Amino acid sequence: MKKTLLAAAIPALLLANAASAVELYNVEGNTFALGGHLSAGLTGSDNGNTEVNSVSPRINIVATRDLGNGFVADAKAEWGLNFLDGGENTLSTRLGYLGLTHDSLGRAVVGTQWAPFYDAAGVADMPLAFADDFLYEDHYNLGTARAEKMVSYRNGFDLGNAGALSFGLAWQGEHDEYDTRGQAALTYKVMDFSANAAYSAGDVANVETTSSLVSLSYGSYGSGLYAAGVYAENENINSFFGTGPTAADSTATELLLAYAFANSLNVSVNYENVENDDDGQGTLSSTSALQVEYNFLPNVVAYAAYQVDLGNDYASDNNVWAFGGRIYL
Repeated sequence: MKKTLLAAAIPALLLANAASAVELYNVEGNTFALGGHLSAGLTGSDNGNTEVNSVSPRINIVATRDLGNGFVADAKAEWGLNFLDGGENTLSTRLGYLGLTHDSLGRAVVGTQWAPFYDAAGVADMPLAFADDFLYEDHYNLGTARAEKMVSYRNGFDLGNAGALSFGLAWQGEHDEYDTRGQAALTYKVMDFSANAAYSAGDVANVETTSSLVSLSYGSYGSGLYAAGVYAENENINSFFGTGPTAADSTATELLLAYAFANSLNVSVNYENVENDDDGQGTLSSTSALQVEYNFLPNVVAYAAYQVDLGNDYASDNNVWAFGGRIYL
């Protein structure tokens, strides 16, 4: 096996969205950076509800320390900001972890983090306004997107002209009604294509909850043509927008097609469908959205989106629109 891919991946892993991070300190490989973004806009629906909203505003700090012998330690703390409303709930934890990375030995992370499962599942979770809602049902506990109190390990191998292979493993401990959970993810990349698979399992209140997922992607979102598709088979995970009852068996599909022009205009269309497979009980959610994003500057972006409700068997249709802007710190 050839040299691992961690050397190339370290900057992205440590400074997650480096374009939005301001490096305040860098001495002999020891760094400290401040990042995040704020957004504000309007959202409304056919039901007549129009309000000011913000799309996942956050602030984070990242520090790295060169430990020598090829080891780099890092720490990240990220908080969601509730800056549109007054009151006490201004900050909420999104991420908080310690990591250790070595070029050939891989990367280990402990804390609240993006899970290895999301490495495969998140390939279509790209547009600012509307994307993979099905991944975020109880995701901190189930580890389908961000995951609390997780231990993870990732590594990868360069296969030369045959591409590259990477994998991730993760574990979450028992707490409250959640038993221990484990997950694994695998990614194969060749040229601009990637094929991914992931599996997560563990009991909740003595009921088995699992997700088996495969995905494909082509290109890089925000640079020319990008296409991605995700398909998941879930057991006791998906419900109708987080309300009960939870489907014993469900399938989720997410498709994304986007094109970014040379003038920084990015146009995308996505489709998401979640089916309740319990005795053919019908559709939990089905939507499609046309979205436009435009970068006035690398750290200033405007967005507009319209999501069409394609119908479900649990509530009346409700089309949703949104527009606004984001400034990266």
